[in-house]
Amino acid sequence: MDSPETQNAPESKLHFLDYWRIIRIRKAIIVSVFFITTIMATVVTFLMRPEFSSTAEIEIQPDYVSDVSMSGGAATYATYDPYFMETELKAIQGEVVLERVIDDFHLAAAWGKKINPDGTPLTMNEAIDYLRGNISLDANRNTKIIDITVYDEDKDMAAKIANDIAKDYRDYRLEQHRQLSANGIAVLEKQYNDEEAGILLTQSNVDQMRAEYNIPDTDPNATQPTPTITSQQLQQFDTELIDDEATLSKLADQYAVFQVIQATNPTALADVLSTIDSDSQLSDLLGKLHDNEQKNAVEVNYLGSNSPDREATLDLANEERRQISERVAGIMIGLQTAVQAQRDKVDTISNKLDELKTEIQAEEVRGQPYWEAKRALLDKRELHQLLGARISEITAQTAIPKSTLVTPINDAVPGDYPVKPKKALQIGLGAFVGLLVGVGLAFFIEYLDTSVKTIDEVERVFQAPVLGVIPQNIGRLIEEGPDSSHAEAYRVLRTNILFSRKDKNFNTIVVVSAGMGEGKSTTALNLATVFAQAGERTLVVDSDLRRPTLHKLLGLTNNLGLINYLLKQNTLEQVIQTTSVPMLNFMASGKLPGNSTNILGSEPMRNLIAELKRRYDFILFDSPPIMGLSDASVLASEVDMAIQIIQYRRYPQLMNIRAKQMVEKVGGNLVGIVLNNINMAQDESYYYYGGYYYHSNEEATETAKSSPRDNGNSSGDGGRIKLPQKF
Repeated sequence: MDSPETQNAPESKLHFLDYWRIIRIRKAIIVSVFFITTIMATVVTFLMRPEFSSTAEIEIQPDYVSDVSMSGGAATYATYDPYFMETELKAIQGEVVLERVIDDFHLAAAWGKKINPDGTPLTMNEAIDYLRGNISLDANRNTKIIDITVYDEDKDMAAKIANDIAKDYRDYRLEQHRQLSANGIAVLEKQYNDEEAGILLTQSNVDQMRAEYNIPDTDPNATQPTPTITSQQLQQFDTELIDDEATLSKLADQYAVFQVIQATNPTALADVLSTIDSDSQLSDLLGKLHDNEQKNAVEVNYLGSNSPDREATLDLANEERRQISERVAGIMIGLQTAVQAQRDKVDTISNKLDELKTEIQAEEVRGQPYWEAKRALLDKRELHQLLGARISEITAQTAIPKSTLVTPINDAVPGDYPVKPKKALQIGLGAFVGLLVGVGLAFFIEYLDTSVKTIDEVERVFQAPVLGVIPQNIGRLIEEGPDSSHAEAYRVLRTNILFSRKDKNFNTIVVVSAGMGEGKSTTALNLATVFAQAGERTLVVDSDLRRPTLHKLLGLTNNLGLINYLLKQNTLEQVIQTTSVPMLNFMASGKLPGNSTNILGSEPMRNLIAELKRRYDFILFDSPPIMGLSDASVLASEVDMAIQIIQYRRYPQLMNIRAKQMVEKVGGNLVGIVLNNINMAQDESYYYYGGYYYHSNEEATETAKSSPRDNGNSSGDGGRIKLPQKF
């Protein structure tokens, strides 16, 4: 059963150094892609034909712009359009403009000879696409100026095409303006004719209503009834009524005052009437009365009150008073009569005025439909006149040259130097792209590579300790000797194995791996060599029965070995061979017969292991790949300890995880993992191991050169040498 710890191993996050490690490891790919891309970019750049550029500058204005206003004022401009420049840039590259340019210079045929192997002319669409690819348009910021740049192998042709694009675009804008104006005029003229037909129909209706209602209308522009005689009389009577009402009010007020005076002081009324009415007779009587009253006063003083002259004067005064009273009464009656007469006159005029108003109102009601129809007719005529004036204005504007629609600023001139290809830029860009592609490809390959790469990765995924890190290009320690630069890596492995033992009696070790070629045999042999160099009685057994390798590494024979002993063909002493390393013996696999399947799981094999444990300090078994055969699993279940060899960046992690699980399923004691074939120089993850090993061995080498070596003491174990038991 799969280990839950292995399945739930936490994900690790990449550090900056991990990225740098990937780059260093995959630098061959990065450099190869970089150089290939750079060389290709250089070749393509130098194969490209040089091109020249010419630029024409034009200033453009919106379409609703006139040089001269019809009203005589300043020129008029359209409202701001944020998309105007982008629209016109598209129009310059449109088919209408570019087709004219292509036709002007017969570019379809010329480019066809250059592009097509058989010289067939390009179609119009192909020519337009090709021309667009050689045009660059640039709208100057915050201006209405456009730069038209054309690229061509012929510098003169580039200038001609740029100028022709500017000219054809100007013609296109003018034609577009004339077409828009013509369309507008056509619409207005149709509306003008429709209005004219409506005016004729309305005029006929107005004339018919005038005759039907007998409307007096002498003014063709009148919009209301013309004043008639009745209306003049109404105005006259209205004025007269106002005057008579004022006169009546004055007379009535005057008469009322006189009545009040007459009731309160009749004598004083005569004096008042004489001053207001200007009656000469009354004035004379009042004068005579005044004289007689003065005369009576004088006679009373001189003649006495009983004088006959005085009495005659008094009688004359009384007569005058009577006449004055009669005259005052006559005046009051006259005033009363005048008030009544004036009131009658006002009533008469008021009645006449009411009659005239009624007659005029009836006349207005009768003629109202006519006048409304006539006003509608006049409105139609006014609109008709405005339409005619607008048509004339637009026609005149169309005839005026629109010089401001497209104004040339600078004509294109042939360039002196080619602008394409930009060799330094293109080569540099190619190199940069190559570097990016190389790095991307390296990371992509690294992403696809699921093999084991780092110690942290092993401990995180496999949940097992790393016992040793074996550098790349390891040799055979039997040949290199104990002072080899690689020996320290195996000494570290040996030390970690010893400290990983759960029991000091554990001395049998099987070396397993998931697949072939991961370095099991070399590791088993070198580890056995290190044990032997440390003074331990050591035996290395080649238990890879199908593809034995150790006898070749040791230069020994494979005629007799493990198979012969298990089949009871030979004794133990006969199948064990000595090596050039003291304390190290070797048992070959022997020849495997066809009927010897599952021989490693037999009882003789278990007895052999028990016997070897008694005779040797350490026994190492080299096994076949655990994924292909059951032999390695059987050995793992029978020996004390198992170590798994994982070659750096060789097999997928899942395969190595499965191998570990197979050891654990059969009850094997997997004490740890050995990472093999590590490139210490490239991978910073192992820099400490490699640097430390090499530095330590360099010091050991210098020490060995400067001092004599003790014969037979190559283990660094205090000079103690243990010899294997004689058989």
